[in-house]
Amino acid sequence: MNYFSDLTWKESIKDVIDIAIVTYIIYQVILLVRGTRAVQLLKGILVLVIIWALSTWFDLYTLRWLMNQIFNFGIFAIFIIFQPELRRALEQLGRGKIFGRSSAEDEELNKLIGEVIKAVNYLARRKIGALIVFERQTGLNEYTESGIPMQSMVSSQLLINIFIPNTPLHDGAVIVQNNQIAAAACYLPLSENPFISKELGTRHRAAIGISEVGDAVSVVVSEETGQISLAINGQVVRDIKEESLISKLYEELRPNSTPKDKRPLFWRRKGTDKHE
Repeated sequence: MNYFSDLTWKESIKDVIDIAIVTYIIYQVILLVRGTRAVQLLKGILVLVIIWALSTWFDLYTLRWLMNQIFNFGIFAIFIIFQPELRRALEQLGRGKIFGRSSAEDEELNKLIGEVIKAVNYLARRKIGALIVFERQTGLNEYTESGIPMQSMVSSQLLINIFIPNTPLHDGAVIVQNNQIAAAACYLPLSENPFISKELGTRHRAAIGISEVGDAVSVVVSEETGQISLAINGQVVRDIKEESLISKLYEELRPNSTPKDKRPLFWRRKGTDKHE
């Protein structure tokens, strides 16, 4: 009680600012490790902390001594284990990406969208099926691990080559993480929504399904009609025009964007996509 009674308004403001800064840093750290192996490692560390707390509470001397030894050397292990995440955080800090959006980041997104648009237009004209998934806040590592790792820069030429029929990577989805092609030939969950049009095949159902389990954005090219579709929040817009696709991709993929509320379900019933 003495602390609060002696607290001045200046000290109160200072404490609020201090707490807000720490909270923001913790929030950014969570965003940084979400969808990476670091999440599982953090869970393991949490289990060790719980074991240490229990050993202290119940006076289990041997177990507590063992946990203390682990923690003594654990600080060095953390720097080794989390080296990729720490390096990425420092790179983002150097580019100004942690504390705000930079013009370089906007240019990178514009280039990414431009390459994707060129690829899907080429594929659509030739009626070559394709499925490109963009990771947002929800990590997709579970699905990238089902495909072939690539970690390649996004280019229209590479995307076109991936989806050319009868090539090793054409069957499945391409997943884009951090403006890079993380993996190709990935298996995605199919939507079980009973209200989906019967005209939509496997490729479209996979695009809808991945958008249902998270906030991913999917672009689909129909190999039956050559139509380009966009799937977001468990819904799909078929035969979307190029201008609308560019605008929607930039809106959904730009930094610090948040998933939009689910909109009414609209499907354009043009053509058939039964074999996708």
